[in-house]
Amino acid sequence: MFDKSVYVARRKKLLENIDKGLILFLGNQESPCNNADNAYLFRQDSSFLYYFGIDRPDFAAVIDADSGEECIFADDVDMNDIIWMGPQPSVAEQAAEVGVSRSASLSHLDSLLAEAQRKGRVIHFLPPYRDSHKIYLNSVLGIPLGSMQSAASEKFIRAIVSQRLVKEPCEIEEIDKACNLGYAMHYSAMKMMRPGMVEQELVGVMEGICASGGYMCSFPTILSQHGETMHNHGHEGIITPGRLLLIDAGCELKSHYCSDNTRTIPTSGKFTQQQAEIYTIVSTANQFVLENARPGVTYRDMHLGAARIIVKGLSNLGLLKGDVEEMVDAGVQGLFMPHGLGHNMGLDCHDMENLGEDYIGYDDDQVRAKQLGLGSLRMARRLRAGNVVTDEPGIYFIPALIEQWKKEGHNGQYINFDKLEAYYNFGGIRLEDDLLITSTGARLLGAKRLPITVKDVENEMQN
Repeated sequence: MFDKSVYVARRKKLLENIDKGLILFLGNQESPCNNADNAYLFRQDSSFLYYFGIDRPDFAAVIDADSGEECIFADDVDMNDIIWMGPQPSVAEQAAEVGVSRSASLSHLDSLLAEAQRKGRVIHFLPPYRDSHKIYLNSVLGIPLGSMQSAASEKFIRAIVSQRLVKEPCEIEEIDKACNLGYAMHYSAMKMMRPGMVEQELVGVMEGICASGGYMCSFPTILSQHGETMHNHGHEGIITPGRLLLIDAGCELKSHYCSDNTRTIPTSGKFTQQQAEIYTIVSTANQFVLENARPGVTYRDMHLGAARIIVKGLSNLGLLKGDVEEMVDAGVQGLFMPHGLGHNMGLDCHDMENLGEDYIGYDDDQVRAKQLGLGSLRMARRLRAGNVVTDEPGIYFIPALIEQWKKEGHNGQYINFDKLEAYYNFGGIRLEDDLLITSTGARLLGAKRLPITVKDVENEMQN
């Protein structure tokens, strides 16, 4: 939790963009794993954390935009709670820690919202992503379950996005810490990896480092020798010489700020010539973004710049043919990188995407493309100082997708399909760093950069 002045200032800023109605924040509840008393690790709603900082279940808050009054709603513990949990601070005490002078029980929230609805007041709420919140909004406000997304307040969404996209110094400090812990996760796996190990052994080491120094992983770890599968969460494979191991993992601190890095390493400790050629194309694209991202540049243009490098590199290997600009315009790169260049990061690994990906990642004058790859770009906006984004180009050889394009003749004039058959067992390569956009360019987050070049990776693995 930051100093209460941080939360007071954030709420004051929010009211500059919302001047009427009640602003409702629903904190998260515990989620049962297999019974009510055995819950998954608790994770507070990020918007509630951002404005109120209280990291406990069963809290809610309301800001009256007309009067400026604030109230936190939760129930004080009873004796049964004390027996199992020990003495706990009162709701009023927790509210005071974040600069809120009023508090009330959760039952008062129901009556407050019902009264506001009877008076025809606007009630601003965010798109609910948990069923418990959908049920609550349905029971108190009568909103049909199928209408929750459309009934959510666009003004509220846009106000939050405008604040959270630009990170404060205290947030950047936490993200740097998260990236330092993420470095330890990845570096340990790189040094420990040996043929014959089960992939899960490395996952366990990485997640143990995360838990010992932070709170939890910022997303389910991806560690696989089938890097051509974007989100491969199976870890039962035996590490086999001559293959590539893609590791996409990040940590989340107790403050809930995140890291997200990807490295692809040779299981034999040294890349084959084929692997090194593809790897170098990806690392060059990654470095291009680091060197060229800056305020005023759109991240869409960074995606396309990385795409040009990928298309040119594959052309130099004889896998593609034709004019680079024509191929990029036609979307040839989508066959090899069917995802976007990166996303925003902060309190969420994919920051604020529960509010709507287009609100987060696109300016009002931008339209999402339909092209494979570019259409999946989560962050296309003009960059601003204080943005935190991931830089994660990749090249993947997905046999089923290649065969589909070949059968359909899609972009066939540019692609040497016969030569691609030699890459059907290649897998995939992704290289991901976390960037802070500064006033003059971009810098890597965290004190150290994970090995990124072919030479650096091989040196670290062989030492």
